[in-house]
Amino acid sequence: MGLKIAAMMGVAMAVMLGGFYWYYQDSQARIATLRENNAQLEVAAQVANESLDTMRSDFARVSSLNTELQKDLQKAEEYSDELRGKLAKLDLAVEALKDSKSLEGKMNGATANVWRDFMRDSGNTNEYDLPDWLQSSRERSSNGNQSGENNSAEGSSTETANTN
Repeated sequence: MGLKIAAMMGVAMAVMLGGFYWYYQDSQARIATLRENNAQLEVAAQVANESLDTMRSDFARVSSLNTELQKDLQKAEEYSDELRGKLAKLDLAVEALKDSKSLEGKMNGATANVWRDFMRDSGNTNEYDLPDWLQSSRERSSNGNQSGENNSAEGSSTETANTN
């Protein structure tokens, strides 16, 4: 009977050792999986932090650009109000009936200035001569200046002054 008990104890110990071996292997596999997951989470957290930093810097840049655009918009609105005021003071129909050639020259010169400003604001720094049709209309409308001394659109600011 002692031998049977010893054999049963040996079998019980072998089963227990097998169970402990399985538990150890399972635990090591779980630990390895958890290490891999932890490494992936650390990389993901680092990428998320970098993305957040990038978003913060982009937000700061966009905010400053938005502020600049807001200031430019206010300037444009002020200029628009100024132009509306000037246009309200003019009676274009009466002026066109009085001296249509002069009005044509003023309008063409102002239009040329606006287009030059658009080109300058969009990054085009080339200066272009006035087109022949604008030069000829300005020569006709320049109050006796038949020699064509003032052929640039830059000089139109004096021509567009209110004559009332």
